Amino acid sequence: MSSLEEALLQKPPPSVVVCHHEAAACHHEGCPGCAMDRRKESLRGRIPYKELFFVAATTLAGSLPITCLFPFMYFMVRDFNIAKREEDIGSYAGFLAASYMIGRAITSIFWGIAADRLGRKPVIAFSMLSVVILQIFFGLSTKYWMAIAARLLLGSLNGLLGPIKAYAIEVCQTEHQALGISVVNTVWGLGVVIGPGLGGYLAQPAEKYPQTFSKESVFGRFPYLLPCLVVSIFAAIVLISCIWPPETIHKHKITEKDIRIVKALPSQQAHWDMPRKKSLLQNWPWMSTMLSYCLFGLHETAYSEILSIWAVSDSKYGGLSFSSGDIGQVLSVSGASLLVYQLIIYHWVNKFLGPLNSSRIASSLSILVLATFPFMTYLSGTKLSFAIYAAAMTKSVLGITISCGMCLLQNNAVRQDQRGTANGIATTGMSFFKAVAPVGAGILFSWAQKRHDATFFPGD
Repeated sequence: MSSLEEALLQKPPPSVVVCHHEAAACHHEGCPGCAMDRRKESLRGRIPYKELFFVAATTLAGSLPITCLFPFMYFMVRDFNIAKREEDIGSYAGFLAASYMIGRAITSIFWGIAADRLGRKPVIAFSMLSVVILQIFFGLSTKYWMAIAARLLLGSLNGLLGPIKAYAIEVCQTEHQALGISVVNTVWGLGVVIGPGLGGYLAQPAEKYPQTFSKESVFGRFPYLLPCLVVSIFAAIVLISCIWPPETIHKHKITEKDIRIVKALPSQQAHWDMPRKKSLLQNWPWMSTMLSYCLFGLHETAYSEILSIWAVSDSKYGGLSFSSGDIGQVLSVSGASLLVYQLIIYHWVNKFLGPLNSSRIASSLSILVLATFPFMTYLSGTKLSFAIYAAAMTKSVLGITISCGMCLLQNNAVRQDQRGTANGIATTGMSFFKAVAPVGAGILFSWAQKRHDATFFPGD
């Protein structure tokens, strides 16, 4: 990548983007995008807290279903009685985890295009409705194929990720756009961590809390319904709240006058504002960051699944013999550290290093952290607790640094009229990699367990 491309990547696009008309003070009546521009002007540099709170709540509701099943997935597949041997459970669990990402990979481009044409809000609202319905259906699954179908449909119909990133950028003025993307990535990462916490604490309630839930109750007959129901209720609240936030998309045509205004801008500003001149596939800065984003998605998903399955596996197979509650607690604490880091420290990391360098450094440090996990099987008691909590917290911090950097670089590389589609394509690519990750990780983990005592290349 050339030095000019790196400079363009790291510098946010100006807020005057063809349709914004802030420089020309030319707004179109009845256009929600122009109304949003006027609202941003009226804020006079203040942070749009209401809109960002909506972004945070919606992002959390969309991210919880992805990983809330990880702590109980092993036990759920076991209860389906589909695996012939205990060592085969990891493979079936991998396919179950991958089904969501397969569905999302199929439809993300469609949802991105729909968000550019119909608006951000309709896609966001429909995504929340799909979470409400299909998450409950998943919790009520009694067969393996039912669980696979629920996850596949949920991934297909939940087109939230691309539109919410575009929305977070568009409700903020230029100086706060990094904060908008940071909110999405922080809350998404937080939800991915809180999800396993919910699954770990609330799954199998009749066994964990027999004084409150009897085995004859609905939660005794469907032991994995409670965490799914909690996620659905939260998504229903967010769905109702979709009525109030404003739309951000511009719904008027670009005129010749607008194009002349853009051509009169300084060269770097015109680079961002020229209407629909450059194809996304010919935009190398965006393509390079999108590919890095996809590879990082593969890495994070494989890590999340293997960590949960490895921790709850029996020690005779190289695991830690944790309960679902134990690993849920580890992931919850790492999520809390993530929130503290993002609110207090990340701003300074991004300010001094920039999104590109911070992502590179965090990627390198992640390799060292991951290398410590296999040695934890030789620890016990307080030493084991300290090691796994420290490693999980550090890995979460490094992961959110990479994620925020990649998303800032992606959204800085495209214009507003391409942002929904660009995020949709990126989400499709990431989902494909995330669909491959659990399957590959599950198969690799099962293979490793079968070779635990092998002389050559043992599974541990």
